[in-house]
Amino acid sequence: GYADLQAMTLRMIGEPSQRYREDPVRMLRAVRLSAKLGMTIEDATRAPIAELAPLLRNVPTARVFDEMLKLLLSGHAAECIVRLREEGLQHGLLPMLDVILEQPMGERFVMLALKATDARVLADAPVSPGFLFAALLWHEVLAAWNAAQQAGMKSAPALFEAMDQVIDSQAEKLAIPRRFGITMKELWTLQARLLNRSGRRPYRMLEHPRFRAAFDFLLLRCASGEVEAELGEWWQRFAEANESEREAMLLTDTEPKRRRRRRSKKPAGAPSPPAEQ
Repeated sequence: GYADLQAMTLRMIGEPSQRYREDPVRMLRAVRLSAKLGMTIEDATRAPIAELAPLLRNVPTARVFDEMLKLLLSGHAAECIVRLREEGLQHGLLPMLDVILEQPMGERFVMLALKATDARVLADAPVSPGFLFAALLWHEVLAAWNAAQQAGMKSAPALFEAMDQVIDSQAEKLAIPRRFGITMKELWTLQARLLNRSGRRPYRMLEHPRFRAAFDFLLLRCASGEVEAELGEWWQRFAEANESEREAMLLTDTEPKRRRRRRSKKPAGAPSPPAEQ
């Protein structure tokens, strides 16, 4: 009522436990609305959430995704994630988020991505859900990528295996649509390509339709301390430079060149192999 509005208090209409059991998604809505409106969830409305949070497992994953997307695109995603963790609700949505946010670098990266998204939403700028979920799950991909390489896999196949592993594990909790999954994989793959600054590869990178999004993703990694700021600065200068300046910026290719196997020549006068019957 009016008194609750004055006190900036969010109160459930009806008996909270019963309302949450009827529709567990109401717990997510309570968190989203409280964060968006800057309100405090009333004690009786908040009390059952910790106990009833597991009910979200019974909600279709596609519906959970829709609600999660509303939360992340509310313009207050950073505060929403903080409140989800406070209520123990993230376990039914992004179960690896706890692991990521316990790491200082992972927490910085995720919060920077969420705050950047909030700023774009509030400025009525376009926001890519694929970019946002790629950011939320990046450090999980990074950990799996490093683990696969330590197990002996080469960098490229290790990255592809890590991406599939993370998306498959997440699909059990949150049905991320395939179109967003494609964007996520592209952004993750391009992070590896942004490390290449020699030969024609940087030029091809500039022509990629997702270069700008991949570059923005890289800047978040630089700002969080995951990679050196110099890498982001180099790509910024390279994108703005003229042709001669770009040539001067290219690094020496340190990768060993592939040697093409020469076909052995048949000695003169040697008989041809018999034809197959």
